[in-house]
Amino acid sequence: MAKTNERLWIFDKIRSFGDKIFLVHQDYQYSFTEFCDAIDAAQKKLTENNVTKSEVVGILSDYSFNSLAYFFALFQNGNIISPITVTVNEEIEDRLNEGFINKVLRFSSDGVKISDHESAKQTHSIINNLNEKNQSGLILFSSGSTGKPKAMVHNLDNLLNTYRDKRPKSLIMLVLLLFDHIGGLNTLFNAIATGSTVVIPDSRDATEICKLIEKYRVNILPASPTFLNLILMSEADKQFDLSSLRIITYGTEPMSESLLSRIQHKFSKVKLIQTFGTSETGISHTTSKSSASTLIKIDDPNIEYKIVDDELWLRSKTQILGYLNYSMEKFTEDGWFATGDFVEQKTDGYLKIIGRKQEVINVGGQKVLPAEVESVLMEIPEIADCLVLGATNAITGQAVIAQIVLSENANDINISKIVRRYCKNHLDLFKVPTKVKVVEKIEYSTRFKKIRNSEN
Repeated sequence: MAKTNERLWIFDKIRSFGDKIFLVHQDYQYSFTEFCDAIDAAQKKLTENNVTKSEVVGILSDYSFNSLAYFFALFQNGNIISPITVTVNEEIEDRLNEGFINKVLRFSSDGVKISDHESAKQTHSIINNLNEKNQSGLILFSSGSTGKPKAMVHNLDNLLNTYRDKRPKSLIMLVLLLFDHIGGLNTLFNAIATGSTVVIPDSRDATEICKLIEKYRVNILPASPTFLNLILMSEADKQFDLSSLRIITYGTEPMSESLLSRIQHKFSKVKLIQTFGTSETGISHTTSKSSASTLIKIDDPNIEYKIVDDELWLRSKTQILGYLNYSMEKFTEDGWFATGDFVEQKTDGYLKIIGRKQEVINVGGQKVLPAEVESVLMEIPEIADCLVLGATNAITGQAVIAQIVLSENANDINISKIVRRYCKNHLDLFKVPTKVKVVEKIEYSTRFKKIRNSEN
């Protein structure tokens, strides 16, 4: 690997960690030195295939040793990079077009194939501006659950610079979230900047994740409330030795107090930390009040926050430069981003995330946050998991519907009565589910967030 300039400080760090283990994948262990060599080989391949620094490059892959080597070779080259993990051809093509992608990297057992893409004839002002500044970019896509995925452009130089002063550590982290998710990249960048080890799973099944934690003595597990509940439901924590875990971080969706209580009971010796971030603004450094609390403080020097009509707004030094295919309507002229998250502010400066603005159920003019109802439902012993959503109602406009997964020893004969009786004692009447539906499982996305589409 060639001597680096100021913007490429990360390569000096990678080189300095030498024979420490960087990555574990499919039973192979790779050192930081081997990663340096792989980046050099990838750089040579890019040169042979005429990949120039002004081009936007799509990486069609989840995390692997090779895909990460090419990611950092492209960063070194000054390219704008878009990791794409979807596997449906139509969705891939949409992202290639929406991202103005010129070159495409496809990975197989035979190596890497680099090909041109027809959108090379197009360009965008955000891409041009990055190229003029000789800076690398990162294009991430929203999940697309409510329409066409938004193509968000980060200045990758700026994003990586926030990890520059991280101190060396010898931790083992498991990357749960995908290559195209800001939370997964946050784990990766933290590991590289500190000289820690990254464990990459092939399957994100709860049992397989716990198996990897035992096998490689994982210290840090970044997850979501949904995934942590999947572990509890699978009882994989009983099958494998998870005593190496020191920290579990959770984010991407609100954590209910009742679910947190269950998790803390199972992982009583593990520190539980709530994280917060958005694809638009990056991951914020936060402090949890305690492992038993859903209260957090945003104490990040790179991020400002304020609360407007109960909604959290952020302004970040690492927020996106813009969208390639969407208006900046969620951003104010002076750079504030409306996150869509409702919060409660406590007198001691802590915040409580109580739900998403777009998920509010309107029952006759009264607002219901699904997360509040779900927290109450998860207090019922007969319920292992649940999902609350709105359904069209001719009288009230919407009604509250609950999908529930029964605990192993429960039956559904009287569950509707149990739910209504319990909820009436703990919720306002308009928040009580009018319909309770028993399901085998709750649907969730590849980002381990509950899929919450209202019933018609």
